[in-house]
Amino acid sequence: MQKMLILISNVYRLGNASKNVGAQTVSEGARMVLSSRFFTDFTPQTSFDIKKCELHRLEAGPSETAVLTREQGLQYYRTMQTMRRMELKADQLYKQKIIRGFCHLYDGQEACAMGIEAGINPTDHLITAYRAHGYTFTRGVSVREIMAELTGRRGGVAKGKGGSMHMYAKHFYGGNGIVGAQVPLGAGVALACQYQGNNQVCVALYGDGAANQGQIFESFNMAALWKLPCIFICENNKFGMGTSVERSSASTDYFKRGDYIPGIKVDGMDVLCVREAIKFAADYCRAGKGPIVMELETYRYHGHSMSDPGVSYRSREEIQEVRSKSDPITMLKERMLSNNMASVEEIKEMDVDIRKVIEDAAQFAISDPEPPLDELCNHIFANDLPMEVRGTNPWVKLKSVS
Repeated sequence: MQKMLILISNVYRLGNASKNVGAQTVSEGARMVLSSRFFTDFTPQTSFDIKKCELHRLEAGPSETAVLTREQGLQYYRTMQTMRRMELKADQLYKQKIIRGFCHLYDGQEACAMGIEAGINPTDHLITAYRAHGYTFTRGVSVREIMAELTGRRGGVAKGKGGSMHMYAKHFYGGNGIVGAQVPLGAGVALACQYQGNNQVCVALYGDGAANQGQIFESFNMAALWKLPCIFICENNKFGMGTSVERSSASTDYFKRGDYIPGIKVDGMDVLCVREAIKFAADYCRAGKGPIVMELETYRYHGHSMSDPGVSYRSREEIQEVRSKSDPITMLKERMLSNNMASVEEIKEMDVDIRKVIEDAAQFAISDPEPPLDELCNHIFANDLPMEVRGTNPWVKLKSVS
């Protein structure tokens, strides 16, 4: 270990020396030495102690240790950093009035989306609210398609007709604009899984602001009654629009809101905590035990939406404190570096590559053409219109294509 640190130090000295004397080849050679020498010396796998979850109506909960491989760590980091950079670029494009309409950013909550995706199967189902960009990405949609959808272009995932709140993919039923309305839809998807007997589960997400909606409790009731394989997840980012959870909820223990449904409270800023909790919940559902309620304690760095500066009901110091102490990306990076699972240079190169991907996607989202008017009614019906009713639809003259 000591020899390794000495060699790393020498590599960085070579790199700095190359900058001082303008000898670029020395720096490149140093990077080659670093990558070739240490690739096999990285720790391939490490076990981490993670925060214990709070439980409701459960005798045992998720594991308090999490095994992370080097490959998983790099994948998680790339995915979360891509989400972060994508949201920051969306913020920039919105302020330039290139993105219009509603736009709810996800930066700060990346560990939730990544942890959930790492804990379920690609064939499992997921439905969420309007803060949907991160989940769209983890469900397999490219940054290009997401950014183009944000700018309303033909290359968008919904062909430019859905925007920020309405993106879809296979086994992903989108962002939904009506507060809490996606939760009963998720229960319906879970019912379909049970009916088909495919051993799949559905993750239905909602925020702390939606947690008081009556339709969520109705969904809890039906899911418990029929033992549906549904994981109800409240992403508690502490503020519903501009109102803190303490001012809007008599009980802020959202994981206990299912009453008769078991619940888990999870550190939503730690991707490993989220992953282990979701694995536990998915196994619980697949075993035929019925639904489970989960609360992910997380934090959003931006305001509720782009019309909300996010600092009138909380201080900049509060946001900065969360960034400095609990940032999910920084936490994962420090774990990997301190356990010799990656190098600083490797992380930096990944960051540079991610920035290039985001810039390329942004350029595409700006230059791609908008959808033409004659495509307005496309993809509304699975088949041709069942009938024509005169005067009921100003667009009836347009042909619907699916």
